[in-house]
Amino acid sequence: MTRAYAFPGLLVAAMLLVSSNHGQEQGRGRKYKAPPPTCNVTVTVVRSYNGKPVEDASVVFHPLKDGKDEGNMELKTNEDGKVSIDIIPMGDTIRLQVIADGFQTFGREYSLPTDTKTIVVKLNRPGQPYSIYEKHPTDDNGQAVPEPQKPQ
Repeated sequence: MTRAYAFPGLLVAAMLLVSSNHGQEQGRGRKYKAPPPTCNVTVTVVRSYNGKPVEDASVVFHPLKDGKDEGNMELKTNEDGKVSIDIIPMGDTIRLQVIADGFQTFGREYSLPTDTKTIVVKLNRPGQPYSIYEKHPTDDNGQAVPEPQKPQ
C-alpha cells in the first residue's frame, strides 16, 4: 500500500518542479534583442588618371552615430583595389578615409540607407607642394588664390 501512495506524490512533485522551472525561464534574465540590420559596404580604389586598381591602400571606416565617431576600422585593398565590410548598421553614416603611398589622401562621408553601398574612390597624384619662395596669384584683397591643378 505504501507504493500506491508514493507514486501520486512523486508525480505531483515532478509537475511542480517542471512548472516552477518554466516560470523562471519566462520571468527572469535578459530579453534577446536582435542586432540591427547591417549594410554591406564595398569600396573600390582606382587611379584617377587611368582607372587601374590601387592595391594595398588603407581604407579607414569611421562609423558615425548621431554625429559622433564610434571608432574606426582599417582594411587593406586586395589586388583588385577592393575591400568590403558588413558590420555597420543600416541608416548610419560613415566617414571614409583612403590612404595610399604616392596618392593624395581621400576623405568623404556617406550615408547607408539600404543594405548595400558601392563606393568607387579615384585617387589623384599628389599636387605641387606650396612654397613661399614662388610667386602665387592673389585676389583683390591680397589673399592667395589656389592654382588649378595641371592634368597629369
